[in-house]
Amino acid sequence: MSLPDDLDLAGEYVLGTLPLPDRLAFETRLKSDAGLALAVADWEMRLEGLNEFYAESPAPDLLPRIEARLFARPARVSRGWFGWLAGAATAAMLALTTVALLPPPAPPVVATLGSTDAPLRFEAHYDGTALIVQRVAGALPAQDQSHELWIIAPEATPVSLGLIGDTPLRVPYPEPPPGWVLAVTVEPAGGAPQGLPTGPIVASGEISL
Repeated sequence: MSLPDDLDLAGEYVLGTLPLPDRLAFETRLKSDAGLALAVADWEMRLEGLNEFYAESPAPDLLPRIEARLFARPARVSRGWFGWLAGAATAAMLALTTVALLPPPAPPVVATLGSTDAPLRFEAHYDGTALIVQRVAGALPAQDQSHELWIIAPEATPVSLGLIGDTPLRVPYPEPPPGWVLAVTVEPAGGAPQGLPTGPIVASGEISL
């Protein structure tokens, strides 16, 4: 290839009009041909003035577009009435499960046996079918003794409802009448031998509903 041809190719290269195969071949020669590199530099100097007619434009910001393609969010699909009903059913099921897991509310206290500052104190609850009495302060009596619970109607003989140990005493019972008294005595192990209280009363309280 003669020098004039190289100069023409250099000009077309700088102008960007060479076909792609010719441009690739030219760039391969350009890496090792110093004369060709000088021709390209000459053409760039000649055409440099043409750049003044074009305003410099910033390169497009492609990052948001690339991120959108890489981390695209799945399109939301309208579920219609069926999807809405399914979601509502799921929410209702979760609400029912949560309610089922909650502990049942404690039945109301109907009597407190002993003052709030007493070393030994009991509470009586009524859940609608049973009277539940438990120790809330103090300790069990001596090993050869028991705490026995009595219910006492006005001007009547005390009636034993059972022994109160570490666990609450539950007695199936109709609604306890207000004004009746619950009392705890200390009895021999196993309870009063004759079915009547023999030991001292250690806690008592009136039933109120």
